[in-house]
Amino acid sequence: MTEEEVTPRVIAKIGDIVDVTIHPLVLLSAADHYHRVAKGTRKRVVGVLLGSVSRGKVDATNSFAVPFEEDSKNPAIFYLDHNFLENMLHMFRKVNAKERIVGFYSTGPQIRTNDLRIHDMLTRFLPKGTITPPVFCIIDVRPDRKSIPTTAYKMVEKADSGSSSGGIKKGFDHVPSLIGAMEAEEVGVEHLLRDINDPTISTVASLIEAKMGGLSSLSDKLSEMQAYLENAASGKIKPNSEIIANMQGILNLLPNLNVEDLVKSMLIKTNDLHMVIYLSSLIRSVIALHDLVNNQIRYNEQVHPMETTVGDEKDKKKKKDKSGEKKKEKDGSEEKKEDAAKQ
Repeated sequence: MTEEEVTPRVIAKIGDIVDVTIHPLVLLSAADHYHRVAKGTRKRVVGVLLGSVSRGKVDATNSFAVPFEEDSKNPAIFYLDHNFLENMLHMFRKVNAKERIVGFYSTGPQIRTNDLRIHDMLTRFLPKGTITPPVFCIIDVRPDRKSIPTTAYKMVEKADSGSSSGGIKKGFDHVPSLIGAMEAEEVGVEHLLRDINDPTISTVASLIEAKMGGLSSLSDKLSEMQAYLENAASGKIKPNSEIIANMQGILNLLPNLNVEDLVKSMLIKTNDLHMVIYLSSLIRSVIALHDLVNNQIRYNEQVHPMETTVGDEKDKKKKKDKSGEKKKEKDGSEEKKEDAAKQ
């Protein structure tokens, strides 16, 4: 193999994007941007992602919002403030010179026709000599979303099959996206979660809700895989061998539940968990009943203190009367004895 044959393969890999890592600061900034500008509307917001790129791995550590408007009736008409973008970049370079534009984000939740034009605009703001193109990330700020709220794309050029001249068509291709954080960011997120934690929700309820969210997300992914396989089998789309191999690998990881030892161990584990839950509920009920009785006693003592004092006084008076009668009887008996002695 000659050197000329090796060179094209190496050049093809330069500038390729392997994955995109989104940091918590970017998610918080995007959510705050949406709630300030477009909450309660059908509009979306657009911002710039800042960070670094190393060996095709994009690391988005910071971001800032950009004034953006688009016409709902005519999607080809939109406005993005170039001067604001340039001034913000100049100020961010003063704070951290290592951060540069790595892409842009949108609250989507779907790809729009203007996103390719925004991508071309941001390319002009890249530093000279930059090989990796900017990425496009959709950050879904909807609160009912259970899976990862980020979806990353890269711009690719494909041959336009519908064109007779054999032109090139630009589009977005999916890129794996991750949620990553540095140590300082993890500490900040933990403190933030402590502040927003609801103490009225028990740990069991939160765990069940998390399990339900995970199962719902898994159901959505399985439905998406089923739709892809049905379309590939019917010939609507061209099957991708890499995607099918990944699906086969996922299915091979499923455990065989027909093994007797596994079924027995699962039943024992489930019974143990249910026993713990039952005992915990029983103990909580007994403690609650005990507290209720104590509260009732305290309530009676505070609301009816006069009745108890009056009753105590009556008892004391009766005791005094009885003691007085006994004393009189003693005195009478002593007088009779004295009279009898005198006679």
